[in-house]
Amino acid sequence: MKLHVRPAERLCHVIGALLILSGLVHLVVFAVDGGPWYGPVSWRKPVTFGLSFGATLIAVTWVTSYLRIGARLRTVLLVVFAADCVVEVGGITLQAWRRVPSHLDMETPFDTAVSMMLAVGGGVLVVLLTVFAVTSFRHRPTGPTGMALAVRSGFAIMLVALASGAAMIARGVVLARTGHQEAAYHSTAPLKPLHGVSLHAVLVLPALAWLLSRTSWSETVRLRVVKVAVGCYVVAEAGAGMWAVLTY
Repeated sequence: MKLHVRPAERLCHVIGALLILSGLVHLVVFAVDGGPWYGPVSWRKPVTFGLSFGATLIAVTWVTSYLRIGARLRTVLLVVFAADCVVEVGGITLQAWRRVPSHLDMETPFDTAVSMMLAVGGGVLVVLLTVFAVTSFRHRPTGPTGMALAVRSGFAIMLVALASGAAMIARGVVLARTGHQEAAYHSTAPLKPLHGVSLHAVLVLPALAWLLSRTSWSETVRLRVVKVAVGCYVVAEAGAGMWAVLTY
């Protein structure tokens, strides 16, 4: 991993750690307060979103250090990404404490505003991560053997997660706007496995490539292991996609 840490990177690491801490704190809240784990109103959402956004922010901050992108542009994109992560987790956490759904809730003007804020924030995430993904394919990423493949594959698989997330929000908003509020809450279920499987490839695959670089294995073997890991991710993604098609 890169040893020199820029101020913007340090800020993103701290914010990511705080988001993870928020998720862990709400796991304790769930253990004390109880209630359902599944459903539109649950402590599960601040737990999973805090952990997921925190890990993703830290991962993207690290992985983009291997991209051939201007330092100033990368700094701006990372700071905006970190701010968006805070907004997303903050809005979800706020609604969990208010005991109302965080997404697709159009019951009151305030709830509608929060839901639309989260939807817009999701759109910003898509744009930022797409920019990083495109950059990784335009210019070969740096790093040890297998890192270029890991970074490119990680971002490509993450784009599937973003697309499935956008599809969940879009379908839910349409149902909510047409008076089918309960159906909107349950409409996201078929795509959740695909979304979850794809989301963290950008952390797992580059981390594997970095760990392999610390071994004494030959470059050929290390690259082969990364290729197998990418293949496993593709198979898992295909399975989750098939499930989404069959249950949608």
